[in-house]
Amino acid sequence: MEFVHTPVLLQECLQFLVPELPNPLLIDGTLGEGGHTEAFLRSFPQLRAIGIDADPAIQEKAKVRLTPFGERVRFFLGWSHDFFAAYPQHEAAPALILFDLGISLFHYKESGRGFSFSTDEPLDMRINPTEPLTAADIVNTYPEKKLADMLYVFAEERFSRVIARVIVAERQKAPFTTARQLAEAVFSAVPARFRHGAVHPATKTFQALRIAVNSELDRLPSLLENAFACLAEGGKMGVISFHSLEDHIVKCFFRDLAKACICPPEVPICRCGGVPRAELLTKKPVAPSDEEVAVNAPSRSARLRVIKKCPMRRS
Repeated sequence: MEFVHTPVLLQECLQFLVPELPNPLLIDGTLGEGGHTEAFLRSFPQLRAIGIDADPAIQEKAKVRLTPFGERVRFFLGWSHDFFAAYPQHEAAPALILFDLGISLFHYKESGRGFSFSTDEPLDMRINPTEPLTAADIVNTYPEKKLADMLYVFAEERFSRVIARVIVAERQKAPFTTARQLAEAVFSAVPARFRHGAVHPATKTFQALRIAVNSELDRLPSLLENAFACLAEGGKMGVISFHSLEDHIVKCFFRDLAKACICPPEVPICRCGGVPRAELLTKKPVAPSDEEVAVNAPSRSARLRVIKKCPMRRS
């Protein structure tokens, strides 16, 4: 059975990221199955797009979906932070940049890489299947303290210590090889009264592992900085995040771009003569509507933030 991913906050993205520059170029830095890019190309006939993804399998799905747009869309296989760090000099500055930091339904349902804790798939969780580190490597080799710290820092897992202890004890009997095997160990580790809530007890453990395997939080600050540097003056950048750790990084980065003064706090009078590098188009993160959550439950934790790049002051 083939599943189709529903792009989150789609109408909100189209509303806040209306292109205002001539011959606009959209760079979708997390193309996935191409849902957002497809909607932008349909809504703005003058728009061209570049879609970036590190997963060759999901990019092939996007290519099929976006075939009707012909040469209006091009593709880059690799991590977005690498693409923006070496942005081609001959390429026009993008008028729009969009990042959806969530995981596609494809990865949970079709990739066969153990993103879902309800499967017997190999415990992999790599977005880019050529990367060396897998979730199984982490679970089977990390010391107990390092495991516990990872679960707490990357997922705010309240039972991080007991889960790590159980994982280490279980792997001494036999190494973890499948997602379901790990999920069952986590289920047994948490106190009984927390095992049957609306959210599976292994949800945060799997989140933390996915973040660690794909270096998601490590990549994000440089990704935002490099992408903003490439953005055209007057261009807009939007980021959809799905948990507080991501959103905090985006919030702080956007807030700093919007500051007029960058003098240290101990300087009583501004001496930098600075001007904001960006305008906050979303003073608060935009959340999905009740209607969207009702038809697309994974959207419930999505948050969209958007900025517009200010013109540089020239002497």
